[in-house]
Amino acid sequence: MGSKAIQSHLWGQRPQDWADIQEATGMPGYDYVAGLSQIRSAGTLLDVGCGSGIFCGMAKDLRLTVTGLDATENFIEQARSRYPDCTFVEGEMEELPFEDESFDVVTGFNSFQYAANVGNALAEARRVLKPGGTLTATVWGAREDCEAAVYLKAVGSMLPPPPPGAPGPYALSEPDVLKNLLTDSGFKDIIVTDVPGAWEYPNLETAMRGMLSAGPPARAIENSGYEQVYNAVRTAVMPFVKADGSVMLKNTYRIAVATK
Repeated sequence: MGSKAIQSHLWGQRPQDWADIQEATGMPGYDYVAGLSQIRSAGTLLDVGCGSGIFCGMAKDLRLTVTGLDATENFIEQARSRYPDCTFVEGEMEELPFEDESFDVVTGFNSFQYAANVGNALAEARRVLKPGGTLTATVWGAREDCEAAVYLKAVGSMLPPPPPGAPGPYALSEPDVLKNLLTDSGFKDIIVTDVPGAWEYPNLETAMRGMLSAGPPARAIENSGYEQVYNAVRTAVMPFVKADGSVMLKNTYRIAVATK
């Protein structure tokens, strides 16, 4: 069993808030990847864990032929309505429903760390790449460089104890973990770069809606109840509310670019 059985349920509970608010907080990572020469010269692209399709729309604007895959049906519905010129498929990242050597580029934004077995997911990404194709994998940077870690810690305090080896937000953020997994999966010419970014919201209410639309808080709510999780996250986020009422959490994204 891969990640779909668990993650699709958790990430699909507040799809509108995810699409309207939270997905755009990853824009620094999307912009960095969209600017890569390997992306701009590509013909076909697969985005694994595409969410409601924001990067797929950006890739389509670059005149690529774009396919997005996500485990969550509600996200796929959002993506299809927003970006009708792209193809969207509901599926499992550890068993991609595509032929060998189908794409010039495979991307994954904060998705591979949620695989039940990251090695399997990366092997599948490599399988569907054409020879010489490019994989880009974006994950969180080091915890100490991510103010969102405070929010995730609050969410974690509301979760049941995870089983050993369970995937999570920082599963691939330790030094060289992602690079070593890519090497073990047969990728070469691996370059890892840290890119600064920030989660920005116009007010605290919007921030709360966005943050609670993700998978980890959904699981926390199932375990501890909405009110407890809401209050824990709100308390964690309060130090990041600025004088004008807006909210900003500075973060770092770690982006690996590798070749098949």
